Amino acid sequence: MGVVSLVNPKSFNVGTIKVSILLLLFVHPIAAAVMPVHADSQCYGTVSNGRIVDSINLPIHGINFTAYSSLATMLGRTHVHSKVAEVIAEAYSELRTTLPDAIFVYGETGWPSGGRFRPHRTHQNGLSVDFFVPVRNKEGKFVTLPTSPINRFGYDIEFDADSRYEDYEIDYSALAEHLYQLDKSARKAGIGIALVIIDKAYLPKLFASRHGTYLRDHVPFMKGKPWVRHDEHYHVDFAVPCQPTEE
Repeated sequence: MGVVSLVNPKSFNVGTIKVSILLLLFVHPIAAAVMPVHADSQCYGTVSNGRIVDSINLPIHGINFTAYSSLATMLGRTHVHSKVAEVIAEAYSELRTTLPDAIFVYGETGWPSGGRFRPHRTHQNGLSVDFFVPVRNKEGKFVTLPTSPINRFGYDIEFDADSRYEDYEIDYSALAEHLYQLDKSARKAGIGIALVIIDKAYLPKLFASRHGTYLRDHVPFMKGKPWVRHDEHYHVDFAVPCQPTEE
């Protein structure tokens, strides 16, 4: 993974050096010393009506994570706010210790400048991120879900009532651990999680896991019914102060 997708070479901002270093450490740990620095992002409006300036394109893969599609990443569909990038990187770093055998997959986030992001209703100002559910195969090993144009890059996958799809089964402990680390990292970065959208049928198993009580008490989950089923992925909106959109 090259440096170009992680940084804006036209900007240098000491206040965001940890974003660049954290991201690069996942992709190439020995190269952090030469990492340029990305400018602070500025978001405008809301997740459903907004835009962003100086967004960051997430790395295609790292030690314990990968993008849902390298093609989609290269097309610019995985840009986020610099604070969100920092949180995602920090959480993946912690997961290397708490779940060293797990592999995580992130999905769609948004365009470099935000705005309408079909087919999503949100993802407009760099604060929305989709994460595919962590799964194990029939041998009990952590694996990634198959994502390709055939199944709309994973978004057409449908899990059954037992949380299974073909030979894959959702690992709720890993899912809860990821959400816990995201929330912890967001609070450390001075932001937060505004909303998590996931199939409501999953919540009892999620809340029965190790961090379930914490998640139930500290993380806001959508109470209503989303416009599409969120079974193969969970959607996270981060809470970052944004400027109003211009009239």
